[in-house]
Amino acid sequence: MNTAIRDSLKDKIRGPVMAPGQPGYDEARAIYNAMIDISPAAIVQCADVGDVMTAVRFGAQNDLEIAVRGGGHSGSGLCLLDGGLTIDLSAMRGVRVDPVAGTAQVAGGSQLGDLDHAAHAFGLATPSGINSTTGVGGLTLGGGHGHLTRAYGLTVDNLLSADIVLADGTFVTADANREADLFWALRGGGGNYGVATSFTYRLHPVDTVGVGFTVWPAEQIPEVLRWYREFLPQATEDLNGFFAVLVVPPGPPFPEELHGRKMCAVVWCWVGEPEQFEKELAAVGDAGRPAFHFTMPMPYPGLQSMFDELLPTGLQWYWRGDFFDRITDEAIDVHARYAGAIPTGLSTMHLYPVDGAVHRTGPDETAWSYRDALWSGVFAGIDPDPANAGAIRDWCVGYWEELHPHSMGGAYVNFMMDEGPERVRATYRDHFDRLARIKRAYDPENLFHANQNIQPA
Repeated sequence: MNTAIRDSLKDKIRGPVMAPGQPGYDEARAIYNAMIDISPAAIVQCADVGDVMTAVRFGAQNDLEIAVRGGGHSGSGLCLLDGGLTIDLSAMRGVRVDPVAGTAQVAGGSQLGDLDHAAHAFGLATPSGINSTTGVGGLTLGGGHGHLTRAYGLTVDNLLSADIVLADGTFVTADANREADLFWALRGGGGNYGVATSFTYRLHPVDTVGVGFTVWPAEQIPEVLRWYREFLPQATEDLNGFFAVLVVPPGPPFPEELHGRKMCAVVWCWVGEPEQFEKELAAVGDAGRPAFHFTMPMPYPGLQSMFDELLPTGLQWYWRGDFFDRITDEAIDVHARYAGAIPTGLSTMHLYPVDGAVHRTGPDETAWSYRDALWSGVFAGIDPDPANAGAIRDWCVGYWEELHPHSMGGAYVNFMMDEGPERVRATYRDHFDRLARIKRAYDPENLFHANQNIQPA
């Protein structure tokens, strides 16, 4: 993009337009995953929806490749393009809660912590991720799962409407009655259909939750996973618990003698009656004696931000994902082997439950295509040192490759790197062709292709 074109864009935009070499540019292009080093020709830090509409039209008219950045948590860096135009929504943050209707309208550049904080003032929440710095936009458009999923479904199951700037620069609101096909596609179809400038969510009564950590030595993974695969799907939906392999971090609530040890754990969240929490977890001893078991009541935003300090912006990341409808004995052997070979202190694997309320939404009601899955797995190599990038990538890819034959074939789109069109098709299964037809209707030239891309039919 030459200087004249960039200057003409600046004249049309209220927010800053950042260019290479300018003060603040490198900070503006930095995202959560420091392994990504991409230099857009311009970053438009939009002040409002008008800026978004102008930037989309400008990019299309000047044959510029466009990427859209919300929270900047894209592991694969798809919110940036070398030499392209990044439409940055991060300045567009805000939440309006309607406690009578039980809804929240959230600006497209907001982070989960913004929503959690605003809704918590009214004793309300909606299902989302597990890190408060994640952007609402990417998480929602990909489907969204976290601590409240078994009780209240996916984020998209609680999405009531979305405001979208389309590829021609026009603005629409999509919901069950307006732009219904687009609304269907937005609920899991990723950023393929436009720039989401606002979301309206259904909220649920969630205030103080029960939080728990049960930790076992890595050597006990076989017996723990055999117990977990039977226990959790039968447990009440008020109980969520994701399984993890990890290196115990140095700090509370973990005792010092566990710090730095390779272990496995279940992180619990309970939204039922407080006095029932410990009773629901009485069976954890059936998995073998834990090295550490801890529970406490906690405001929901506290749980949502619990891992923020451990996993700040600027670490090296490489991740892969897959859906699973069972945990086979062969898969358990793989988990045990890779848990013993974790390359760095922050690298981890999580199995997030996606059953319970998720299964009460019909398989064709949204673009999310794995309503029959029980777990969404993520394999994440993480470290602050770029010198370890190869090691964390090799561990992640090796782990994923050995478990993939035991998976359902596709993955949560937000847990994918740039893995090619066949992986995207596998993720959307029978919904892919409908998504491609909707893409043709709303973005026939594939302007929005910096994503897990669905090309127009």
